Amino acid sequence: MIDLYTYATPNGWKVSVMLEELATPYRAILVDLAAREQESEAFRALNPNSRIPVIVDRDSEDFCVFESGAILVYLAQKHGALLPEETKARSTVMQWLMFQMGGVGPMMGQANVFNRYFPERIPSVIARYQAESKRLLAVLDRRLAEHEFLAGDYSIADIANWCWARGHEWSGVDVQDLPNLRRWLAVIEQRPAAQRGVKVPFDISDVFGAGRTAEASETYAQQGQRLFVP
Repeated sequence: MIDLYTYATPNGWKVSVMLEELATPYRAILVDLAAREQESEAFRALNPNSRIPVIVDRDSEDFCVFESGAILVYLAQKHGALLPEETKARSTVMQWLMFQMGGVGPMMGQANVFNRYFPERIPSVIARYQAESKRLLAVLDRRLAEHEFLAGDYSIADIANWCWARGHEWSGVDVQDLPNLRRWLAVIEQRPAAQRGVKVPFDISDVFGAGRTAEASETYAQQGQRLFVP
C-alpha cells in the first residue's frame, strides 16, 4: 500500500496518474495547502521542502519519497513499468522527464501564478512566462511530430509532461498552432488511468477539464491567491 500525500495540482496528478496506471493500491491523503499543512512539522518530517506530493511505501518499511520526478522513477523501477531497462531507452525517458522537471513545470507554474493568482497584474512578467511556456510546448510539439509518445512507448516522461501541458489554457498559452501536441494531449486524455488520476484528491474538471466554466475558474483562482501568495 502506498500513502500519497497530495493536492489537486499537476505535480500531484503526476503521481496519482502513475499509481492508477500501475493499478497498485494506494491511499490519497489531502494536504490542506490553505491551512498550510505542508509547513507543519509532521509534514516536514516527510518532505523537508514542504511541498507535495510525497509517498510513503508501507510495503517497504515505510520508505518515504518526495519530489514528483523521483517518485515516478521509484515507482517505475519498483514495478518494472513505464521506464525501459535498456540504457539508451531509459536515458531518453529520463531526458524528457528532466525536461518537464526543469522547464515545463517551473515555467508554466510561474505563468499560472502571475496569470491567475498574483494580486497585481504585471504584463511584462506574465508575457515572459507565457512566452517561455509556449516555447517549451513547441519543443514537445516538434518531438511529437516524429514520435507517438515522447520516448517511444508511453512512459513516465509522458505522464509528467502531460499533467502540466494539459493546463495550457490556465497558463494563458494558446496551442492551436501545435497540432502534434494537441494530438498527444487528446490521446493521453482518453486513458482511463489518466482520467482517474487527475480527479485525485478531488475533481476540478470544471476548471481544467472539458467541462470548465468561467465561474469555476474564477473561484479556483481566488482560492489560489490564498494558497500561493504570501
